[in-house]
Amino acid sequence: MITEFNLLSEEAKVWIYPSSRKFYANEIDEIELKIKNFVSSWKKEAINFKCSYQFLYNRFVIIAAEDETFSVTNLDMDSQVKFIIDLQNIYKVSLLDKMNVCFKQGEYVQYKELKDFKKLVKNKAVTAKTIIFDNLITNKHDFENFWEIPIAESWYNRFF
Repeated sequence: MITEFNLLSEEAKVWIYPSSRKFYANEIDEIELKIKNFVSSWKKEAINFKCSYQFLYNRFVIIAAEDETFSVTNLDMDSQVKFIIDLQNIYKVSLLDKMNVCFKQGEYVQYKELKDFKKLVKNKAVTAKTIIFDNLITNKHDFENFWEIPIAESWYNRFF
């Protein structure tokens, strides 16, 4: 059952899919509808299953779920990944490469390959205070508290 994101417990499982580009204004409504339709029908047969989504910065697809009686199975994950692959193919973006780096530069979210990010650090184009997105977060508590943090407080600080 689809529910509001803020009503999920802090232990709810979270999957973050960063897009290799910002989605265009003419794509936003359609993408949000596709995400909502997927989440609404995902594990529909499970009675105590709650799931939600967020579509942030016109770039990040976030899906969250919790179930009081049983967990998300491999089959459920297969259907989620298939949905994400379908989005990738339709919109010609990469959503599954979590080792690329997303960070803020002013009001913009940048997406760089890790090797290019290391060059930015070396050239001091980003600082320890630059806000980075940790797309390896796996639960709602960490998402709300540690997803957007300064590089100095993230695992990326090893590059400084």
